[in-house]
Amino acid sequence: MTGTRKAVAALFLLPALVLLGALVLYPIGFSVLRSFFDKSGDFAGVDNYETMFEDSGIRTAVKNTAIWVVFAPAVATALGLIFAVLTERVRWGTAFKIVIFMPMAISMLAAGIIFRLVYEANPDRGVANAVWVGVHDTFVESSHFPSGHPAARSPMKEAGDGAFVTREPVRAGHPVALPLTGVPPNKMPDDAASAKRAEADPGKVTGTAWQDFTRGKGRGEVNAPDAVELGYPGIRIEAVKDGEVVASTTAADDGTFALPKEADGALLRYPASNFREPYDGVNWLGPSLITPAVIGSYVWMWAGFAMVLIAAGLASVPRELLEAARVDGANEWQVFRRVTVPLLAPVLAVVLVTLMINVMKIFDLVFVIPPGSSKDEANVLAVQLYNSAFGDQNDGVASAIAVLLFVLVLPVMWFNLRRLRREAKR
Repeated sequence: MTGTRKAVAALFLLPALVLLGALVLYPIGFSVLRSFFDKSGDFAGVDNYETMFEDSGIRTAVKNTAIWVVFAPAVATALGLIFAVLTERVRWGTAFKIVIFMPMAISMLAAGIIFRLVYEANPDRGVANAVWVGVHDTFVESSHFPSGHPAARSPMKEAGDGAFVTREPVRAGHPVALPLTGVPPNKMPDDAASAKRAEADPGKVTGTAWQDFTRGKGRGEVNAPDAVELGYPGIRIEAVKDGEVVASTTAADDGTFALPKEADGALLRYPASNFREPYDGVNWLGPSLITPAVIGSYVWMWAGFAMVLIAAGLASVPRELLEAARVDGANEWQVFRRVTVPLLAPVLAVVLVTLMINVMKIFDLVFVIPPGSSKDEANVLAVQLYNSAFGDQNDGVASAIAVLLFVLVLPVMWFNLRRLRREAKR
């Protein structure tokens, strides 16, 4: 009645209000005011906002931020939901949750450095490409001889499309020499053995496929295998008559091979598949894949966060409802889609909104992971704000970007407040 309680409440709230004003309201007000001034501090009106939407780099940042907001929270939340549901059904669920949540203990900067190495293009160093190349090579055989080719005086010639063919038809009982050169000694297969001259066989076409190169000037015999030269193990040889393959085989470790009598009178050919460049994987850090690659690193970190919150919500779901649905004949997918997900809707909304706010100000991963050639394609608003403020020294444009970020966050915050008020009325 006397207002004493209001005065006491105001005194208790005063420290919080001072901090709120100094750390939140003042920076927002100053940023809005500064956005109307140019680089030199003169009043510029809305020029900074016009520049913001005319600059191609800032437009790319807006587009990428939209991609982040749409995909990163959705994927992280979906994975968190799947992990939370599945870990309820296994004995080692707690250990699995610890492993999935562990990336949250790593800073964004450290995670960026880790994934810069994971996405390394060289499959000998980059984990992503090592796995990708391993899977690819399981189904598509790579060549050991991508740089192989006939020498100037070789009995072979180019046949087009990367293949090589003998200059003359071959005959059964007359061993054939199929020399190549151009493969560095350190790139030869580990199972390559010393090349041998093939033995004559009246009923077969025999020969040797080998690396016709001996170190040292004047050493070795041209177009004939020497003891120090290596065979081409596994290289494919085809016998071709009238444009059709009538027989084929692969060379042994010492380069020797044998074809059936059907090859008599045919031309022998090294098909182009022998010289296919080895598959080096995907250019994860290239301009076309850099944004999905960085989003992948974010999901790796935050899927555990989503899983923990959703698992907590799942623990409070009445088991009677799930059992009742099963008794009524619903299968596990129907129980998940019609019962579990609707009951978890409030928790899913919290996780989704939290991650949406988080990705709008994503900075560390986008700053660290992309190489210099892909930084422009990976740009987001928070990184562009940093570049404008500290790179271009243009505080006006940087403040305009900050205001844009603030405006973009407002609808998400409004949705969150509405949700909290609805829950408070229940």
